Amino acid sequence: MAVISSSPQRRARSVKARPALRPRTWRALLRFGLILCDLLALNGAVVGVFLYFRPTIEAAGDRLPSDPLEVVRFGLLFNLVALVIFAANGLYEMRRGASRVDEAFKVVTAVSLVAVAGIVINTLLPQLGGQDMPITRDVLVWSWAIAIGAGVLLRGIHRGVVYWLRRHGIDTRRVVVVGAREPGQLVWRTIRRRPSLGYHVQGFVSDTAPVGSEVEGLPVLGRTSQLGRVVRATQADEVIIALSGRSTQDLLEIISLAEDESVEIKVYPDTFQLITNNDISIGDLSDLPLVSVKNAALDNPWNRALKRALDLVVATTVLLIGAPVLLLIAVAIRLESPGPAFFLQERVGMDQQPFWMIKFRTMRVDAEQLGAWTTPNDPRVTRVGRFLRRTSLDELPQLINVLLGEMSIVGPRPEQPRWVEQFSQQIPRYMRRHKEKAGLTGWAQVNGLRGDTSIEERTRYDLYYIENWSLLFDIKIILRTVVNFLTGKQENAY
Repeated sequence: MAVISSSPQRRARSVKARPALRPRTWRALLRFGLILCDLLALNGAVVGVFLYFRPTIEAAGDRLPSDPLEVVRFGLLFNLVALVIFAANGLYEMRRGASRVDEAFKVVTAVSLVAVAGIVINTLLPQLGGQDMPITRDVLVWSWAIAIGAGVLLRGIHRGVVYWLRRHGIDTRRVVVVGAREPGQLVWRTIRRRPSLGYHVQGFVSDTAPVGSEVEGLPVLGRTSQLGRVVRATQADEVIIALSGRSTQDLLEIISLAEDESVEIKVYPDTFQLITNNDISIGDLSDLPLVSVKNAALDNPWNRALKRALDLVVATTVLLIGAPVLLLIAVAIRLESPGPAFFLQERVGMDQQPFWMIKFRTMRVDAEQLGAWTTPNDPRVTRVGRFLRRTSLDELPQLINVLLGEMSIVGPRPEQPRWVEQFSQQIPRYMRRHKEKAGLTGWAQVNGLRGDTSIEERTRYDLYYIENWSLLFDIKIILRTVVNFLTGKQENAY
Protein backbone atom coordinates (compact mmCIF):
# COMPACT_ATOMS: atom_id res chain seq x y z
CA MET A 1 0.00 0.00 0.00
CA ALA A 2 1.25 3.48 -0.80
CA VAL A 3 2.37 5.55 2.13
CA ILE A 4 0.30 8.72 2.47
CA SER A 5 1.55 11.66 4.51
CA SER A 6 -0.21 14.84 5.49
CA SER A 7 2.19 17.09 3.57
CA PRO A 8 2.55 17.50 -0.18
CA GLN A 9 5.25 15.35 -1.70
CA ARG A 10 7.29 15.45 -4.85
CA ARG A 11 6.60 12.61 -7.20
CA ALA A 12 8.69 9.75 -5.98
CA ARG A 13 10.76 7.57 -8.26
CA SER A 14 9.06 4.31 -9.06
CA VAL A 15 10.84 1.01 -8.58
CA LYS A 16 10.92 0.41 -12.31
CA ALA A 17 12.61 3.23 -14.20
CA ARG A 18 10.24 5.09 -16.47
CA PRO A 19 11.10 6.14 -20.01
CA ALA A 20 13.12 9.37 -20.13
CA LEU A 21 10.61 11.10 -22.37
CA ARG A 22 7.52 12.71 -20.89
CA PRO A 23 4.12 10.99 -21.42
CA ARG A 24 3.00 13.82 -23.70
CA THR A 25 6.14 13.40 -25.80
CA TRP A 26 5.50 9.68 -26.23
CA ARG A 27 1.88 10.45 -27.07
CA ALA A 28 2.99 12.96 -29.72
CA LEU A 29 5.44 10.46 -31.24
CA LEU A 30 2.79 7.73 -31.41
CA ARG A 31 0.33 10.15 -33.00
CA PHE A 32 3.00 11.20 -35.50
CA GLY A 33 3.53 7.52 -36.33
CA LEU A 34 -0.20 7.17 -36.97
CA ILE A 35 -0.10 10.16 -39.33
CA LEU A 36 2.79 8.56 -41.23
CA CYS A 37 0.78 5.33 -41.55
CA ASP A 38 -2.16 7.21 -43.09
CA LEU A 39 0.04 9.20 -45.48
CA LEU A 40 1.83 6.01 -46.52
CA ALA A 41 -1.49 4.27 -47.18
CA LEU A 42 -2.93 7.16 -49.22
CA ASN A 43 0.17 8.05 -51.24
CA GLY A 44 1.21 4.45 -51.70
CA ALA A 45 -2.22 3.57 -53.04
CA VAL A 46 -2.36 6.51 -55.47
CA VAL A 47 1.21 6.12 -56.76
CA GLY A 48 1.06 2.33 -56.98
CA VAL A 49 -2.25 2.27 -58.86
CA PHE A 50 -1.13 5.05 -61.20
CA LEU A 51 2.08 3.19 -62.08
CA TYR A 52 0.07 0.04 -62.75
CA PHE A 53 -2.33 1.84 -65.11
CA ARG A 54 0.28 4.21 -66.59
CA PRO A 55 0.69 2.36 -69.92
CA THR A 56 -3.07 2.44 -70.47
CA ILE A 57 -3.29 6.09 -69.48
CA GLU A 58 -0.45 7.15 -71.78
CA ALA A 59 -1.89 5.08 -74.61
CA ALA A 60 -5.06 7.16 -74.26
CA GLY A 61 -2.96 10.33 -74.67
CA ASP A 62 -2.84 11.46 -71.03
CA ARG A 63 0.50 12.18 -69.37
CA LEU A 64 1.86 13.70 -66.19
CA PRO A 65 2.73 17.42 -66.40
CA SER A 66 6.21 18.01 -67.80
CA ASP A 67 7.07 20.28 -64.87
CA PRO A 68 7.75 18.17 -61.73
CA LEU A 69 6.71 21.12 -59.55
CA GLU A 70 3.14 20.67 -60.76
CA VAL A 71 3.12 17.14 -59.35
CA VAL A 72 4.68 18.37 -56.10
CA ARG A 73 2.06 21.12 -55.79
CA PHE A 74 -0.77 18.65 -56.22
CA GLY A 75 0.83 16.23 -53.75
CA LEU A 76 1.26 18.88 -51.06
CA LEU A 77 -2.33 20.13 -51.38
CA PHE A 78 -3.68 16.58 -51.48
CA ASN A 79 -1.79 15.50 -48.35
CA LEU A 80 -2.61 18.66 -46.41
CA VAL A 81 -6.33 18.30 -47.12
CA ALA A 82 -6.14 14.58 -46.30
CA LEU A 83 -4.65 15.29 -42.86
CA VAL A 84 -7.34 17.87 -42.12
CA ILE A 85 -10.08 15.42 -43.13
CA PHE A 86 -8.61 12.55 -41.07
CA ALA A 87 -8.23 14.81 -38.03
CA ALA A 88 -11.78 16.17 -38.42
CA ASN A 89 -13.05 12.57 -38.36
CA GLY A 90 -11.40 12.00 -34.99
CA LEU A 91 -8.79 9.57 -36.31
CA TYR A 92 -5.93 11.13 -34.31
CA GLU A 93 -7.58 11.27 -30.90
CA MET A 94 -5.72 8.09 -29.81
CA ARG A 95 -8.50 7.00 -27.46
CA ARG A 96 -7.66 3.95 -25.38
CA GLY A 97 -9.90 0.99 -26.01
CA ALA A 98 -11.55 2.52 -29.10
CA SER A 99 -13.40 -0.01 -31.25
CA ARG A 100 -11.49 -1.28 -34.29
CA VAL A 101 -14.77 -1.55 -36.22
CA ASP A 102 -15.64 2.08 -35.45
CA GLU A 103 -12.14 3.11 -36.51
CA ALA A 104 -12.47 1.17 -39.79
CA PHE A 105 -15.75 2.96 -40.57
CA LYS A 106 -14.09 6.30 -39.88
CA VAL A 107 -11.24 5.35 -42.24
CA VAL A 108 -13.76 4.52 -45.00
CA THR A 109 -15.48 7.89 -44.48
CA ALA A 110 -12.21 9.83 -44.38
CA VAL A 111 -10.70 8.14 -47.47
CA SER A 112 -13.94 8.71 -49.39
CA LEU A 113 -13.87 12.42 -48.51
CA VAL A 114 -10.19 12.60 -49.44
CA ALA A 115 -11.01 11.06 -52.85
CA VAL A 116 -13.65 13.74 -53.44
CA ALA A 117 -11.22 16.43 -52.27
CA GLY A 118 -8.58 15.07 -54.67
CA ILE A 119 -10.99 15.44 -57.58
CA VAL A 120 -11.83 19.00 -56.53
CA ILE A 121 -8.15 19.95 -56.19
CA ASN A 122 -7.38 18.44 -59.60
CA THR A 123 -10.26 20.35 -61.16
CA LEU A 124 -9.19 23.67 -59.64
CA LEU A 125 -5.48 23.43 -60.53
CA PRO A 126 -5.93 24.68 -64.13
CA GLN A 127 -7.92 27.63 -62.76
CA LEU A 128 -4.91 28.48 -60.58
CA GLY A 129 -2.44 28.44 -63.45
CA GLY A 130 -1.35 24.83 -63.01
CA GLN A 131 -1.95 21.54 -64.82
CA ASP A 132 -4.29 18.79 -63.75
CA MET A 133 -3.21 15.18 -63.11
CA PRO A 134 -4.28 12.29 -65.37
CA ILE A 135 -6.64 10.73 -62.83
CA THR A 136 -8.88 8.23 -64.60
CA ARG A 137 -11.89 6.40 -63.19
CA ASP A 138 -9.84 3.20 -62.76
CA VAL A 139 -7.11 5.05 -60.88
CA LEU A 140 -9.68 6.73 -58.63
CA VAL A 141 -11.68 3.59 -57.77
CA TRP A 142 -8.69 1.30 -57.20
CA SER A 143 -6.79 3.96 -55.23
CA TRP A 144 -9.84 4.45 -53.02
CA ALA A 145 -10.23 0.73 -52.33
CA ILE A 146 -6.52 0.05 -51.74
CA ALA A 147 -6.11 3.14 -49.54
CA ILE A 148 -8.92 1.91 -47.29
CA GLY A 149 -7.42 -1.57 -47.01
CA ALA A 150 -3.89 -0.26 -46.49
CA GLY A 151 -5.06 2.33 -43.99
CA VAL A 152 -6.92 -0.22 -41.87
CA LEU A 153 -3.96 -2.64 -42.09
CA LEU A 154 -1.29 -0.07 -41.16
CA ARG A 155 -3.44 1.25 -38.32
CA GLY A 156 -3.75 -2.32 -37.06
CA ILE A 157 0.04 -2.67 -37.13
CA HIS A 158 0.39 0.67 -35.35
CA ARG A 159 -2.07 -0.49 -32.70
CA GLY A 160 -0.01 -3.66 -32.22
CA VAL A 161 3.17 -1.60 -31.78
CA VAL A 162 1.40 0.59 -29.20
CA TYR A 163 0.26 -2.49 -27.27
CA TRP A 164 3.83 -3.83 -27.31
CA LEU A 165 5.18 -0.51 -26.03
CA ARG A 166 2.60 -0.46 -23.24
CA ARG A 167 3.69 -3.91 -22.11
CA HIS A 168 7.19 -2.45 -21.81
CA GLY A 169 6.12 0.56 -19.75
CA ILE A 170 5.67 3.16 -22.51
CA ASP A 171 2.41 5.12 -22.98
CA THR A 172 1.03 3.70 -19.74
CA ARG A 173 -1.12 5.51 -17.21
CA ARG A 174 -1.31 5.09 -13.45
CA VAL A 175 -4.93 5.16 -12.32
CA VAL A 176 -6.73 5.63 -9.01
CA VAL A 177 -10.37 4.52 -8.82
CA VAL A 178 -12.65 6.50 -6.50
CA GLY A 179 -15.28 4.14 -5.13
CA ALA A 180 -14.81 0.50 -4.10
CA ARG A 181 -18.43 -0.63 -4.45
CA GLU A 182 -19.95 -2.24 -7.55
CA PRO A 183 -19.34 0.68 -10.00
CA GLY A 184 -15.67 0.93 -8.98
CA GLN A 185 -15.23 -2.84 -9.07
CA LEU A 186 -16.76 -2.92 -12.56
CA VAL A 187 -14.22 -0.32 -13.75
CA TRP A 188 -11.38 -2.37 -12.21
CA ARG A 189 -12.57 -5.64 -13.78
CA THR A 190 -12.86 -3.97 -17.20
CA ILE A 191 -9.33 -2.60 -17.00
CA ARG A 192 -7.97 -5.91 -15.71
CA ARG A 193 -9.43 -7.74 -18.72
CA ARG A 194 -7.64 -5.41 -21.14
CA PRO A 195 -3.94 -5.07 -20.22
CA SER A 196 -3.32 -3.70 -23.72
CA LEU A 197 -4.97 -0.45 -22.60
CA GLY A 198 -1.85 0.37 -20.62
CA TYR A 199 -3.70 1.25 -17.41
CA HIS A 200 -2.00 0.39 -14.11
CA VAL A 201 -4.60 0.73 -11.37
CA GLN A 202 -2.90 1.68 -8.10
CA GLY A 203 -5.88 1.13 -5.84
CA PHE A 204 -9.24 2.37 -4.62
CA VAL A 205 -10.17 5.49 -2.72
CA SER A 206 -13.23 4.70 -0.65
CA ASP A 207 -15.32 5.99 2.27
CA THR A 208 -16.85 2.55 2.89
CA ALA A 209 -14.07 -0.05 2.71
CA PRO A 210 -11.41 0.03 5.47
CA VAL A 211 -8.16 1.74 4.48
CA GLY A 212 -5.47 -0.90 4.05
CA SER A 213 -7.91 -3.67 3.12
CA GLU A 214 -8.19 -5.21 -0.35
CA VAL A 215 -11.16 -5.24 -2.69
CA GLU A 216 -10.89 -7.77 -5.52
CA GLY A 217 -7.13 -7.87 -5.00
CA LEU A 218 -6.71 -4.09 -5.11
CA PRO A 219 -5.72 -2.06 -2.02
CA VAL A 220 -7.87 0.68 -0.51
CA LEU A 221 -5.45 3.62 -0.29
CA GLY A 222 -7.46 6.25 1.56
CA ARG A 223 -10.68 8.23 1.95
CA THR A 224 -12.09 10.57 -0.68
CA SER A 225 -10.98 13.55 1.45
CA GLN A 226 -7.41 12.25 1.03
CA LEU A 227 -7.65 11.98 -2.76
CA GLY A 228 -4.95 14.60 -3.40
CA ARG A 229 -2.44 12.86 -1.16
CA VAL A 230 -3.26 9.47 -2.70
CA VAL A 231 -2.68 10.88 -6.19
CA ARG A 232 0.70 12.30 -5.16
CA ALA A 233 1.78 9.15 -3.33
CA THR A 234 0.87 6.86 -6.25
CA GLN A 235 2.06 9.27 -9.00
CA ALA A 236 -1.35 8.83 -10.62
CA ASP A 237 -1.97 10.21 -14.11
CA GLU A 238 -5.73 9.63 -14.12
CA VAL A 239 -8.58 9.44 -11.64
CA ILE A 240 -11.74 7.48 -12.45
CA ILE A 241 -14.69 8.39 -10.24
CA ALA A 242 -17.14 5.49 -9.96
CA LEU A 243 -19.62 6.35 -7.21
CA SER A 244 -23.34 5.89 -6.79
CA GLY A 245 -25.86 7.58 -4.56
CA ARG A 246 -23.77 10.73 -4.04
CA SER A 247 -25.16 14.25 -4.24
CA THR A 248 -24.11 16.64 -6.96
CA GLN A 249 -22.19 18.70 -4.40
CA ASP A 250 -20.27 15.65 -3.16
CA LEU A 251 -19.28 14.71 -6.68
CA LEU A 252 -18.13 18.23 -7.55
CA GLU A 253 -16.05 18.40 -4.36
CA ILE A 254 -14.31 15.12 -5.28
CA ILE A 255 -13.68 16.41 -8.80
CA SER A 256 -12.23 19.60 -7.30
CA LEU A 257 -9.82 17.55 -5.15
CA ALA A 258 -8.62 15.69 -8.26
CA GLU A 259 -8.30 18.88 -10.30
CA ASP A 260 -5.81 20.25 -7.78
CA GLU A 261 -3.38 17.49 -8.79
CA SER A 262 -3.29 18.12 -12.55
CA VAL A 263 -4.59 14.67 -13.45
CA GLU A 264 -7.10 13.61 -16.08
CA ILE A 265 -10.52 12.98 -14.55
CA LYS A 266 -13.15 10.55 -15.80
CA VAL A 267 -16.55 9.73 -14.31
CA TYR A 268 -18.36 6.42 -14.65
CA PRO A 269 -21.82 7.04 -16.22
CA ASP A 270 -23.63 5.89 -13.10
CA THR A 271 -23.14 9.49 -12.01
CA PHE A 272 -23.46 11.00 -15.48
CA GLN A 273 -26.94 12.35 -14.78
CA LEU A 274 -25.47 14.47 -11.98
CA ILE A 275 -23.31 16.49 -14.34
CA THR A 276 -24.85 19.10 -16.60
CA ASN A 277 -21.65 20.94 -17.50
CA ASN A 278 -21.21 21.51 -21.25
CA ASP A 279 -17.45 20.93 -21.01
CA ILE A 280 -17.67 17.14 -20.94
CA SER A 281 -17.06 14.52 -23.60
CA ILE A 282 -17.86 10.83 -23.70
CA GLY A 283 -15.09 8.30 -24.33
CA ASP A 284 -14.79 4.54 -24.13
CA LEU A 285 -12.73 2.34 -21.86
CA SER A 286 -12.98 -0.88 -23.88
CA ASP A 287 -16.72 -1.63 -23.63
CA LEU A 288 -17.20 0.69 -20.63
CA PRO A 289 -18.22 4.29 -21.40
CA LEU A 290 -16.73 7.07 -19.30
CA VAL A 291 -17.17 10.83 -19.13
CA SER A 292 -14.12 13.10 -19.35
CA VAL A 293 -14.54 16.15 -17.14
CA LYS A 294 -13.41 19.60 -18.23
CA ASN A 295 -10.74 18.78 -20.78
CA ALA A 296 -8.67 21.91 -21.29
CA ALA A 297 -8.45 23.24 -24.86
CA LEU A 298 -4.70 22.62 -24.85
CA ASP A 299 -5.24 18.90 -24.28
CA ASN A 300 -5.89 18.87 -28.01
CA PRO A 301 -2.58 18.17 -29.83
CA TRP A 302 -3.46 20.48 -32.71
CA ASN A 303 -4.06 23.36 -30.31
CA ARG A 304 -0.73 22.64 -28.60
CA ALA A 305 0.98 22.65 -32.00
CA LEU A 306 -0.58 26.05 -32.82
CA LYS A 307 0.50 27.46 -29.47
CA ARG A 308 4.02 26.10 -29.89
CA ALA A 309 4.26 27.61 -33.38
CA LEU A 310 3.22 31.00 -31.97
CA ASP A 311 5.81 30.64 -29.19
CA LEU A 312 8.62 29.91 -31.66
CA VAL A 313 7.69 32.77 -33.99
CA VAL A 314 7.38 35.38 -31.22
CA ALA A 315 10.45 34.24 -29.23
CA THR A 316 12.71 34.02 -32.29
CA THR A 317 11.56 37.39 -33.65
CA VAL A 318 11.99 39.25 -30.35
CA LEU A 319 15.39 37.70 -29.64
CA LEU A 320 16.71 38.56 -33.10
CA ILE A 321 15.40 42.13 -33.12
CA GLY A 322 16.15 42.77 -29.45
CA ALA A 323 19.67 41.28 -29.33
CA PRO A 324 21.41 44.72 -29.10
CA VAL A 325 19.08 45.76 -26.25
CA LEU A 326 19.77 42.53 -24.38
CA LEU A 327 23.51 43.13 -24.73
CA LEU A 328 23.23 46.70 -23.41
CA ILE A 329 21.17 45.52 -20.41
CA ALA A 330 23.75 42.84 -19.58
CA VAL A 331 26.57 45.41 -19.72
CA ALA A 332 24.63 47.88 -17.50
CA ILE A 333 24.04 45.19 -14.87
CA ARG A 334 27.73 44.25 -14.75
CA LEU A 335 28.83 47.87 -14.54
CA GLU A 336 26.55 48.73 -11.61
CA SER A 337 27.16 45.75 -9.32
CA PRO A 338 29.50 42.77 -9.14
CA GLY A 339 28.14 39.39 -10.16
CA PRO A 340 26.63 37.72 -13.22
CA ALA A 341 24.27 39.51 -15.60
CA PHE A 342 21.82 36.61 -15.53
CA PHE A 343 19.97 35.06 -12.63
CA LEU A 344 18.86 31.42 -12.70
CA GLN A 345 16.22 30.18 -10.30
CA GLU A 346 14.43 26.83 -10.02
CA ARG A 347 10.74 27.10 -10.86
CA VAL A 348 7.93 24.56 -11.28
CA GLY A 349 6.53 24.15 -14.78
CA MET A 350 4.11 21.89 -16.64
CA ASP A 351 3.29 18.55 -14.98
CA GLN A 352 5.07 19.87 -11.86
CA GLN A 353 8.46 19.43 -13.55
CA PRO A 354 11.19 21.77 -12.22
CA PHE A 355 13.27 23.88 -14.61
CA TRP A 356 15.79 26.72 -14.38
CA MET A 357 14.16 30.03 -15.29
CA ILE A 358 16.48 32.68 -16.74
CA LYS A 359 16.15 36.37 -15.86
CA PHE A 360 18.36 39.44 -15.86
CA ARG A 361 19.75 39.89 -12.35
CA THR A 362 17.95 42.82 -10.69
CA MET A 363 19.10 42.33 -7.09
CA ARG A 364 22.29 42.07 -5.14
CA VAL A 365 24.06 38.72 -5.45
CA ASP A 366 23.22 37.87 -1.81
CA ALA A 367 19.54 38.84 -2.15
CA GLU A 368 18.14 35.37 -1.45
CA GLN A 369 19.90 35.26 1.91
CA LEU A 370 18.19 38.51 2.92
CA GLY A 371 14.61 37.58 2.04
CA ALA A 372 12.30 35.53 -0.14
CA TRP A 373 9.31 37.55 -1.33
CA THR A 374 9.74 40.81 -3.27
CA THR A 375 8.02 43.86 -1.76
CA PRO A 376 7.62 47.51 -2.84
CA ASN A 377 10.84 49.56 -2.45
CA ASP A 378 12.77 46.36 -1.76
CA PRO A 379 16.29 47.48 -0.66
CA ARG A 380 17.85 44.44 -2.34
CA VAL A 381 16.93 45.73 -5.81
CA THR A 382 19.67 47.64 -7.68
CA ARG A 383 19.04 50.90 -9.56
CA VAL A 384 19.30 49.19 -12.95
CA GLY A 385 17.22 46.34 -11.56
CA ARG A 386 14.46 48.72 -10.47
CA PHE A 387 14.19 50.06 -14.01
CA LEU A 388 14.21 46.54 -15.47
CA ARG A 389 11.48 45.40 -13.09
CA ARG A 390 9.33 48.46 -13.70
CA THR A 391 9.50 47.87 -17.46
CA SER A 392 9.53 44.02 -17.21
CA LEU A 393 12.68 43.94 -19.34
CA ASP A 394 14.22 41.60 -16.76
CA GLU A 395 11.91 38.87 -18.08
CA LEU A 396 13.28 38.93 -21.66
CA PRO A 397 15.86 36.13 -21.18
CA GLN A 398 12.94 33.78 -20.52
CA LEU A 399 12.49 33.75 -24.29
CA ILE A 400 15.36 31.24 -24.17
CA ASN A 401 13.21 29.06 -21.88
CA VAL A 402 10.45 29.39 -24.47
CA LEU A 403 12.73 28.21 -27.29
CA LEU A 404 13.83 25.27 -25.12
CA GLY A 405 10.17 24.28 -24.67
CA GLU A 406 10.23 24.82 -20.90
CA MET A 407 7.92 27.84 -21.04
CA SER A 408 5.39 29.46 -23.32
CA ILE A 409 4.95 33.11 -24.23
CA VAL A 410 1.55 33.10 -22.49
CA GLY A 411 0.65 31.02 -19.46
CA PRO A 412 0.55 31.00 -15.66
CA ARG A 413 3.67 32.51 -14.12
CA PRO A 414 5.93 29.83 -12.57
CA GLU A 415 6.66 29.79 -8.85
CA GLN A 416 9.48 28.36 -6.78
CA PRO A 417 8.97 24.78 -5.48
CA ARG A 418 8.54 25.93 -1.86
CA TRP A 419 5.75 28.35 -2.79
CA VAL A 420 4.04 25.73 -4.95
CA GLU A 421 4.07 23.35 -2.00
CA GLN A 422 2.58 25.98 0.29
CA PHE A 423 -0.03 27.34 -2.14
CA SER A 424 -1.20 23.84 -3.12
CA GLN A 425 -2.25 23.33 0.51
CA GLN A 426 -3.95 26.71 0.88
CA ILE A 427 -5.64 27.41 -2.47
CA PRO A 428 -8.26 25.10 -4.06
CA ARG A 429 -7.41 23.94 -7.61
CA TYR A 430 -4.01 25.68 -7.46
CA MET A 431 -2.17 22.67 -8.94
CA ARG A 432 -4.39 22.78 -12.03
CA ARG A 433 -2.21 25.71 -13.15
CA HIS A 434 0.51 23.15 -13.84
CA LYS A 435 -1.45 21.35 -16.52
CA GLU A 436 0.08 23.76 -19.03
CA LYS A 437 3.45 25.39 -19.59
CA ALA A 438 4.38 28.38 -17.49
CA GLY A 439 4.29 31.68 -19.34
CA LEU A 440 6.45 34.76 -19.78
CA THR A 441 3.25 36.79 -19.49
CA GLY A 442 -0.30 35.80 -18.64
CA TRP A 443 -3.93 36.77 -18.22
CA ALA A 444 -3.34 37.52 -14.53
CA GLN A 445 -0.28 39.68 -15.27
CA VAL A 446 -1.95 41.89 -17.90
CA ASN A 447 -4.73 42.49 -15.37
CA GLY A 448 -2.25 43.82 -12.79
CA LEU A 449 -1.96 40.63 -10.69
CA ARG A 450 1.77 40.42 -10.19
CA GLY A 451 4.24 41.05 -7.40
CA ASP A 452 2.79 41.03 -3.88
CA THR A 453 -0.85 40.53 -4.93
CA SER A 454 -3.48 37.93 -4.07
CA ILE A 455 -2.42 34.41 -5.04
CA GLU A 456 -6.08 33.31 -4.91
CA GLU A 457 -7.03 35.98 -7.43
CA ARG A 458 -4.08 35.12 -9.67
CA THR A 459 -5.08 31.47 -9.58
CA ARG A 460 -8.63 32.30 -10.69
CA TYR A 461 -7.29 34.25 -13.67
CA ASP A 462 -4.82 31.48 -14.54
CA LEU A 463 -7.53 28.80 -14.44
CA TYR A 464 -9.83 30.96 -16.56
CA TYR A 465 -7.06 31.22 -19.14
CA ILE A 466 -6.39 27.44 -19.15
CA GLU A 467 -10.07 26.54 -19.48
CA ASN A 468 -10.81 29.17 -22.16
CA TRP A 469 -7.62 29.07 -24.22
CA SER A 470 -7.66 30.03 -27.87
CA LEU A 471 -4.99 31.29 -30.25
CA LEU A 472 -6.84 34.61 -30.40
CA PHE A 473 -6.78 34.79 -26.58
CA ASP A 474 -2.98 34.34 -26.62
CA ILE A 475 -2.58 37.06 -29.24
CA LYS A 476 -4.82 39.38 -27.20
CA ILE A 477 -2.67 38.85 -24.08
CA ILE A 478 0.54 39.43 -26.06
CA LEU A 479 -0.83 42.66 -27.52
CA ARG A 480 -1.98 43.88 -24.10
CA THR A 481 1.48 43.07 -22.71
CA VAL A 482 3.11 45.15 -25.48
CA VAL A 483 0.67 48.05 -24.92
CA ASN A 484 1.29 47.99 -21.16
CA PHE A 485 5.03 48.07 -21.81
CA LEU A 486 4.83 50.98 -24.28
CA THR A 487 2.48 53.03 -22.08
CA GLY A 488 4.32 52.24 -18.84
CA LYS A 489 1.23 50.62 -17.26
CA GLN A 490 3.17 47.83 -15.56
CA GLU A 491 0.98 47.50 -12.46
CA ASN A 492 2.60 46.08 -9.32
CA ALA A 493 5.96 45.70 -11.07
CA TYR A 494 8.67 46.22 -8.48
